[in-house]
Amino acid sequence: MHTVVVGTSGVTASDVLAVARADARIELSEEALTALAAARGIVDALAAKPDPVYGVSTGFGALATRHISQELRTQLQRNIVRSHAAGMGPRVEREVVRALMFLRLKTVCSGHTGVRPEVAQTMADLLNAGITPVVHEYGSLGCSGDLAPLSHCALTLMGEGEAEGPDGVVRPAAELLAEHGITPVELREKEGLALLNGTDGMLGMLLMALADLDTLYKAADITAALSLEALLGTDKVLASELHAIRPHPGQGASAANMLAVLTGSGLTGHHQDDAPRVQDAYSVRCAPQVAGAGRDTLAHARLVAERELASAVDNPVVLPDGRVESNGNFHGAPVAYVLDFCAIAAADLASIAERRTDRLLDKNRSHGLPPFLADDPGVDSGLMIAQYTQAALVSEMKRLAVPASADSIPSSAMQEDHVSMGWSAARKLRTAVDNLTRVLAIELYAATRAIELREGLTPAPASQAAITALRKAGVEGPGPDRFLAPDLAVADAFVRDGRLLAAVESVTGPLA
Repeated sequence: MHTVVVGTSGVTASDVLAVARADARIELSEEALTALAAARGIVDALAAKPDPVYGVSTGFGALATRHISQELRTQLQRNIVRSHAAGMGPRVEREVVRALMFLRLKTVCSGHTGVRPEVAQTMADLLNAGITPVVHEYGSLGCSGDLAPLSHCALTLMGEGEAEGPDGVVRPAAELLAEHGITPVELREKEGLALLNGTDGMLGMLLMALADLDTLYKAADITAALSLEALLGTDKVLASELHAIRPHPGQGASAANMLAVLTGSGLTGHHQDDAPRVQDAYSVRCAPQVAGAGRDTLAHARLVAERELASAVDNPVVLPDGRVESNGNFHGAPVAYVLDFCAIAAADLASIAERRTDRLLDKNRSHGLPPFLADDPGVDSGLMIAQYTQAALVSEMKRLAVPASADSIPSSAMQEDHVSMGWSAARKLRTAVDNLTRVLAIELYAATRAIELREGLTPAPASQAAITALRKAGVEGPGPDRFLAPDLAVADAFVRDGRLLAAVESVTGPLA
């Protein structure tokens, strides 16, 4: 099994995906253990002094003015976890919780939090044992960290609350820890606070969304190319010299992908045949511009994610010179903005894909295809309602594109008077990614059927590879009406798990 070694300088996006989605094992480096011990020595020294230090010997948030006596500090750390574990709503997905826990461990190992080495090791032990705390959807405002979600994770570390075992069954955390020989942690000065103060949930969801969207943007170039073929469009608009004079990197990459898919097509270039067209509709002609803008948005989001991965987000932080200083680095705005930006780009990509699908089904705009791609129009309805489903998905994605990060509701008696709502931005982006997959699956379903209805014309080899693979996956070609939902589900899985991309790349080589 793949092992991820956590040091003091952060982790990579692939490390997070390996732990969250592939259950990679975790080891703490000697460098991290040394840094943890050194930072803890600073916290212990400050805790022994009579002067109040925020997070070490004081209350939290609006209650930070109270100096906490030594005999109450263990109770203070335990209480902050219990009281902050106040989430509600549906359970958050296992992969999200694993990413959340791993990213908090990454920051703990930076040596800037003051957490004891044994606490960090226990966090790694939980992940390695496949124990996943029950975390609820609502509770984070994306400021002072993803407080409620992280608190539910810290509660499991203490042997309290509920968690899911490696068998997928939810049970009391104390039972699961005992079964795996893990001793619950008794938190000391600053440790409760250090386990809760981070942007880890929103960052984990951003990293997973970026990985999924990387595949989906390539899939969107493929489905756009298939639709162009099915509509007998021209590929001249994809020429590299046209995109070089507007040098947005994503646009050039998207156009090159489409051109690679269409190489050798016998369907392109027929726009001057029976019903001559000077140019194709925007949804076809401008596909690289729209998908390309989304690609460039993802590139910016990756830059933000990489910076966040290299960060130690906590408050207060332990500095190398021995100071423990309060700060505002836990504010989720940088991550929240790009989460919202990705949702906007995904919605627009889905919107243009839906327009191409609708064009394929409209006999007045499809350039010779039967209405709704039906076998016997009137008797058969064809893909009429598949487009309704696609439209419903796109409509929801437009609502999900409304920025969460533009909102703020003050909390903690106005101490935390401006929050990021980054967790909410991440949650809606996950839904948007799921919906985009379904939208592209429906365009794929329609475009492949339409190409097969162009009798006497041969699609590009890459297009034919996609059609053949889809048919082998269990999606039937043109014919009388049948129960469509199972076909669409198979098409969805075909896009989602990368089989569409793999089929095309078997001909074209790697797409950009």
